[in-house]
Amino acid sequence: MIYLDNAATTWPKPEAVYETLGSFLRTAGANPGRAGHRMAADAASAIAACRLRMARLLNAPSPERIIFTSGATEGLNLAISGLVRPGDRVATTTMEHNSVARPLRSVEERGAEVRKIGVKGGVLDLDALQEAAAGSRLLAITHASNVNGAVQPIAECATIAHEAGALLLVDASQTAGTMPIDVQALNVDVLAIPGHKGLLGPPGTGALYLGPRVPVDQLQPSRSGGTGFRSEEDRQPDELPYRYESGTGNTVGIAALGAALEYLERRGVSDITRHESGLVGRLIAGLAEIEGVTVYGAENAADQAAVISLTVEGWQPSDVGAVLDQSFDIACRTGLHCAPDACRTLGVYPGGTVRLSPGPFSSEDDIDVAIAAVAEIASSPFR
Repeated sequence: MIYLDNAATTWPKPEAVYETLGSFLRTAGANPGRAGHRMAADAASAIAACRLRMARLLNAPSPERIIFTSGATEGLNLAISGLVRPGDRVATTTMEHNSVARPLRSVEERGAEVRKIGVKGGVLDLDALQEAAAGSRLLAITHASNVNGAVQPIAECATIAHEAGALLLVDASQTAGTMPIDVQALNVDVLAIPGHKGLLGPPGTGALYLGPRVPVDQLQPSRSGGTGFRSEEDRQPDELPYRYESGTGNTVGIAALGAALEYLERRGVSDITRHESGLVGRLIAGLAEIEGVTVYGAENAADQAAVISLTVEGWQPSDVGAVLDQSFDIACRTGLHCAPDACRTLGVYPGGTVRLSPGPFSSEDDIDVAIAAVAEIASSPFR
C-alpha cells in the first residue's frame, strides 16, 4: 500500500515504537509514582523520560509544563473549557478543526462570544486578527490547516494576542514533529499536540504545553483524583503536571511515544521537514499539470505543510478516494476532514476534497504513482 493519509495518523511507525508497545507491559507495567518497587520506578522513569524529550522538542522552559493527554482533542478541550468563562471573548479562524470549533461552540452556548476571522488563500489575515483580538481573552488558531496545509504566522499572532492582553492557544496537530516548534521563540501560551501524527507515536497519546502566562489557578482540570502527589490532601494539587494528570495514565502509550521522540531526535525534525517539503512540492507540481484537477494549498510554498487537497472535475471526492484505494492501493482521506468551516472557506463544501498527506517514510516513487493515478482518474469521467 502507498500510504498518503499521514495527516490523520502517521504510518508506519519507527520500529522502536512497536518494540516498546510489545515489551513495556511485560517489564514495567505498574503504576508510576504509586509504589516504591522496581516496576513502578521503571514506569515512572519512562514517563519522565518522555516528558523531558517532549519539552526538549518544543524548547519548553521546563518539563513540568508538559501535560500528557489522550491527544490534541483532549488538550484543546481542556484549554478552551478551562480558560474561557461566560462573558469572555474568543477570536478564532474559519480554518479550524472541529476539535477547536466544537469546544468553542460549547463555551459560546454558555455565554462566551466567539469571533471567526477570515483567511486569504488559507493564511490568516493579520489585520482582521488585530481587530478581533481587542478585548479577547483567548486566540485559538491552528498552526497548519488539516485541509490545505496552509501554515499560519504564529509569532505574529502571539504578538497581536499579547498586545491585546489575550492568551494564544495553538493547535499543532499538523506541525508537531514535521516542523520545528520553539514555544519560547514563538511566544505560544498553550500548544496542543497529538502523539499519533507527526510525533510518530501510538494513538491515544498527546500533550498540552502550558506556558508561564497561563493562570494555572484559573485553568480548571477536567478531572480530579489520584496523582501519587500530596495524597494526604482531599483537594487536587496545584503543582504541574499533577494538577491535570489524575488517575492511571496511558503508561504503555507514553513509553512508546518516548521511543518515537527518541527517533525524532536522532533523525532531526529539520530533516523530516526537508523530506516532506520536497515530496509536497513534487506532488503539487505534478497535479497542477493534470487537466480537470484543482489543487488547494497555500499560495506561498514556504507556508505549506505536508498536507494538500484536490478535487477532480466530474468526480465526487469520496469516489476518487475509493478508486485510489481499490484500483491503485493508495490510502488517502476524503470529505470534510472534520473541518467544515475550512471547506466552506475554500469553496468545496459540502463534498469536501481528496486529501493527500505524505509522511517521513513516503518516497518520490509513492508521489509519482499517486500523480499518475489521479491523472488516470481525471481522464476517465465518472459514469
